[in-house]
Amino acid sequence: MKTINILLYFLICFGTWLLLTTNFGWQNLAAGAAVSLLTTIIFSGFFNFDAAKLLSPVRWFWLIIYILYFVWECVKANFDVAYRVLHPAMPVKPGILRVRLKAKGALTRTILANSITMTPGTISVDIIDDILYVHCIYISTTDHDRYAHRVSGKFERILTKIFE
Repeated sequence: MKTINILLYFLICFGTWLLLTTNFGWQNLAAGAAVSLLTTIIFSGFFNFDAAKLLSPVRWFWLIIYILYFVWECVKANFDVAYRVLHPAMPVKPGILRVRLKAKGALTRTILANSITMTPGTISVDIIDDILYVHCIYISTTDHDRYAHRVSGKFERILTKIFE
């Protein structure tokens, strides 16, 4: 593993420690450095993502776009689910979608599946080969490929620009 990756993993762990504790006393800094170093030593071998990619400003730009898009989709989905729950007829038409994935990286696929699950009204069920199975509370069309693209398409495009 490259030295730059190990250093960046350590800095990410230590930065996360400081953000979570918000304490800059020397005891906290020493404890955070020790825990971050231990975490880096134990877990850095499990990550096959090139941490040097994190230094690219283009990836940070797409990360900001992704966060804004994700928040927007969550707000829309919350209103949609609230409408379905509060409507007297409770209009649900559940189903399982098969979404063909173009993303090849395991990290990209994992974040995509988690993003879909965290969006109300959808749950990622499984990934088998290049197919992601998603349970939806309401499938509004018989064209499943088009609906599958609506569920994952933009998420996948943006995540690919960040991680691949």
